[in-house]
Amino acid sequence: MIPCPCGSGKLILACCGPILAGKPAPTAEVLMRSRYTAYATGKLDYIEETCAGPAAKAFDRLEAERSGLGTEWLGLTITGREAGLEGDETGKVSFTFRVRQNGQEVSASEVSLFRKIDRRWFYWDREDKVKAGRLGRNDPCPCGSGKKFKACHGA
Repeated sequence: MIPCPCGSGKLILACCGPILAGKPAPTAEVLMRSRYTAYATGKLDYIEETCAGPAAKAFDRLEAERSGLGTEWLGLTITGREAGLEGDETGKVSFTFRVRQNGQEVSASEVSLFRKIDRRWFYWDREDKVKAGRLGRNDPCPCGSGKKFKACHGA
């Protein structure tokens, strides 16, 4: 009986577990939550498989692996959503996440853009509306992209 890291309040087997196992996410928000859970549980294959467009081009597996070392994922809060429902083709999900890296707690906020391709949701890109606290420009980005913070969420 393990709670889902995505913060839904559900057990992982009734929440993100089936999505991580291959069931298509019905909405952009469900995909967002499952991606957070994948980062929190080290499932980078899933992160890579659910990227398309600019996000797929920007994803660097080796950097994501390196930046994930020593990262403790502390929580996800969905702060808004626009479209992204089962009948939509695009969607936006606003969220804030918290991590601990090198003993320091950091939070960041983002608006992620999603697209449905062949009836499956994919993470496409992000809007440049990122807020972060106490994270150096050259630190690894806590989102797990593998990029330095200044080139990712600090841009």
